[in-house]
Amino acid sequence: MSHRRRAAIAALLLAAAPSLALADTLVDNVSGETIGPDGRVQTFSALVFDDAGVIKAIYRAGEKKPPKGIQYHVDGKGRIMLPGLIDAHAHVMQIGFAALTLDLSDTKSLAEALERIKSYAAEHPDRPWIIGRGWNQESWGLGRFPTAAELDAVVADKPVWLERVDGHAGWANSAALKAAGVSAQTKDPAGGHLERTAAGAPAGVLVDAAQALVARVVPAPRAADRDVALATAQRLLFRRGVTAVADMGTSIEDWQAYRRAGDRNELYIRIMAYAAGIDQMALIAGPAPTPWLYQDRLRLNGVKLYMDGALGSRGAWLKAPYADAPGTRGLPQLSDTQLRNLMSRAAMDGFQIAVHAIGDQANAAVLDAVEDLSQTYKGDRRWRIEHAQIVDPADFARFGRNGIIASMQPVHQTSDRLMAEARLGPQRLAGAYAWHSLQAAGATLAFGSDAPVEQADPFAGIAAAISREDASGQPAGGWQAQERVDRASALAGYSSAAAWAGFAEQRFGRLAPGQRADFVFVDTDPMFASPAEIRATKVLETWVGGGKVWSAEQADANSAAEKR
Repeated sequence: MSHRRRAAIAALLLAAAPSLALADTLVDNVSGETIGPDGRVQTFSALVFDDAGVIKAIYRAGEKKPPKGIQYHVDGKGRIMLPGLIDAHAHVMQIGFAALTLDLSDTKSLAEALERIKSYAAEHPDRPWIIGRGWNQESWGLGRFPTAAELDAVVADKPVWLERVDGHAGWANSAALKAAGVSAQTKDPAGGHLERTAAGAPAGVLVDAAQALVARVVPAPRAADRDVALATAQRLLFRRGVTAVADMGTSIEDWQAYRRAGDRNELYIRIMAYAAGIDQMALIAGPAPTPWLYQDRLRLNGVKLYMDGALGSRGAWLKAPYADAPGTRGLPQLSDTQLRNLMSRAAMDGFQIAVHAIGDQANAAVLDAVEDLSQTYKGDRRWRIEHAQIVDPADFARFGRNGIIASMQPVHQTSDRLMAEARLGPQRLAGAYAWHSLQAAGATLAFGSDAPVEQADPFAGIAAAISREDASGQPAGGWQAQERVDRASALAGYSSAAAWAGFAEQRFGRLAPGQRADFVFVDTDPMFASPAEIRATKVLETWVGGGKVWSAEQADANSAAEKR
């Protein structure tokens, strides 16, 4: 990245940095909506926050506002105010790196992807590796995985390594395979496999745990690169109205980037971090979860574990074989004993546990483990299952019995619909992306994006959650429409429930006295607008801790100035 672009990103964030308030601030003339303690939508017309960025009072329409003690006044201009939105499952550093490297997420064909890879390599002749992400053979209509030979045809003189859109498979050219020492003699690792040619040679795609064979030789980003990626991610999240995020899979290098930003007073987003495995958990936090740092902007809550892979690469672990690949049921990443040992190791020191489980067998295995461990580890554990995409209806009730958080991503349903139908067949769709059923069983729904797998756009997520329709309004009436949730539940999933899922409900997630003054002004009311209108919502301003960190008006002005 050029020095000029780094400076531009830094300038944008510094310009948006919260200014130090010296006394109480009144924000009035707003059409405010937040989730109350009872889970219902509450409305208000004004709020007051103090010089620490903590809300002191909320005023309903018609209530008399304080006549004294207000030093600053913000006119909301009648705009819609919502609590700062929370992405309950994303990958903060990867959001930044995805924006700074080769992005294939919008390509519609293999040919288009190859042309973009070729152009990118030509534009960056100084880079020793071509790194990127976002490819999806399903959206290309390819019917198979791409190959190393196809990559070689456009870039043969240097290694290429490209992650699939879901992060559960990687695509390498021959130079990358050679650099990693991957050959016909390389055995499939536990929890992963290499796609192979008819002759047994690696074909170019490595699934789940096999990705590490190549990833270990890819040059690691420098600390300065991570700092730029974090600044970029913050800017992109604020643009979407996201003020807090559960970072799923935090490494020690990620944590150090967050700490550097916090020490420089440049960490504005609130990060609830979940370490990338037990070893990273111990490196980052030691014997217990960290305290909240930087005025509630950073905490290591717990650990992220993997039970299986993803549907797109057929790594999700199913109870019955894939409908479109009867020879496999997916790839479990852990044995039952390993899962329980890792969960127990984290639980004994008070860390929250979040387990990735997509297939119905993977979800059942995690539910079994929680039932066993709950007998030993009492108290408020808030066990999390990340994704919970395919759940056997017979297992719905087990979420409620054990107080499990279903951390789900509504836009996955609209993106994956056709693929899920092909992978599962019609008989297993009743348990697919079953938000309403899990909620009715007693699970807490925490909604996110899995960004950069999907865009970190909570309004697209709210629209999907209440309609089960994609951006084109398909299928009309919604796919498996019985699994829609109501508007209050959708907003809670991206605010109060997402905060509760990260042990942050006493700090942020609602607009109420004692909570941090994190809020957004938007041009669309999600409680009344159509799903299409909600998807088109424009975030006008984003505020964190009583400081404005994003202004669409200022961003538009900056963009116009850059074009001149």
